[in-house]
This record gives sequence, structure tokens and C-alpha cells, in this order.
Amino acid sequence: MALAPEQTDDIDFALAAYRQDGSWRLAELAVTSCASVETLAQGLRRLPGDAGALAMVSIDEDFFVMVRVSGAVTRVLLSDVSAAIEWELARSAVEFLGLLPEDDEEEEPAGDLDLVGDLGMPAIDMGVLLDDAELYPDEMLSEIADRLGFGPEFDAVVGLRSS
Repeated sequence: MALAPEQTDDIDFALAAYRQDGSWRLAELAVTSCASVETLAQGLRRLPGDAGALAMVSIDEDFFVMVRVSGAVTRVLLSDVSAAIEWELARSAVEFLGLLPEDDEEEEPAGDLDLVGDLGMPAIDMGVLLDDAELYPDEMLSEIADRLGFGPEFDAVVGLRSS
């Protein structure tokens, strides 16, 4: 599966984060790796990491997808399940999770809210963050990065200013 050309233009950013020797590292992911959860997972498996690697992808200032791989295990969090109606990557996440989106789907997260619980952001905090309708996906991902310990680096790479 490949992204439609018009959807590649709508990727705000695609980053991988991983811990190596106790320090966080960030790497930009190729647009081609954002075609599906499977292609993201393949790209992440190539990275070193003490606790696997984490993809953070923001699409069209509308939603985000996080994919975490550790060995053969792939875990997914989609910020808005209704995005699966329009976006290939979101559809891939929904299919990976075994869900069937409907046209009248509400804007709710889907997947593993505890995706980064062991790294510093438990499911309850992730749920509260995802419920904040005032935040854009990049702001949510910035908050997650901050909680995990690489907020300033994340903000610098994606062009956000720290407040």
C-alpha cells in the first residue's frame, strides 16, 4: 500500500524516537514509511533502542498516529478513529486494531492508551490529553514528548516553540 500523492503532502511530520545508551534520539521518517502501520513498524525495527522505537506522525493538523515496536510486538495509538474514513494511515491503524470505522464515527482515540506508560505517560494521562479538543496533534505529541523526556528536542525538530 502506498500513500496517495495528495496525502503525502498532508503529513505535518513523521519522527522516530528511541533511547540509546540512556539518551533519547530523534530521526525523521521517510514519507514512504507512513503508508501503513506495517511500513512504519518495519522502519522502526531498523533503529536501535533500549525499549524499542516509537513513531510519531501528525497528519494535516487533524490527527496523529503513534506506533511503538519492541522486538516482534507492535502497538498502535490513533488519536481520532474517524480519520480512518478519509486517511490511508488512519485506516491502516484501525485495521491493525481490528476495528471497523463507520461514517458517523465520533472523534475518539483508538488503540493502546498505555503505549508509553512505561516511559513516563500512563494511560490515564494520555486519555486526558486526547480529550483536550483545544490542542492540535503537534501540540499533543509535543506534550507526550515532554513527558517522556525529549520535549525540547522534539519541539526543535518540528518547529514548535516552547512556552
